[in-house]
Amino acid sequence: MESAIKTLVTTFLSYTKGKENLDTKTFKKMVQQQFGSVMEDTDSSSSIKEMQQGLDENSDGKVSFQEYLTLIGYVANTMSQKKCASNQESS
Repeated sequence: MESAIKTLVTTFLSYTKGKENLDTKTFKKMVQQQFGSVMEDTDSSSSIKEMQQGLDENSDGKVSFQEYLTLIGYVANTMSQKKCASNQESS
């Protein structure tokens, strides 16, 4: 668990390059590179823009670490639901 948390933090920081937030261009790059295999529509600029707007709670046009964690929670929850559904089908 500790290594997973370190990876989440390190990934965010590597994309922000010392800034506090992910701007639109950087957010798009991160989503495409990091979530392409676990999320749909990561090749769609409009879908990524919608995703960013949905995460941007303070409407500053950027994604903060806290907003990034919301995305991580959503992805983790979706993966968990798919795994549970898959396990139930196998039973």
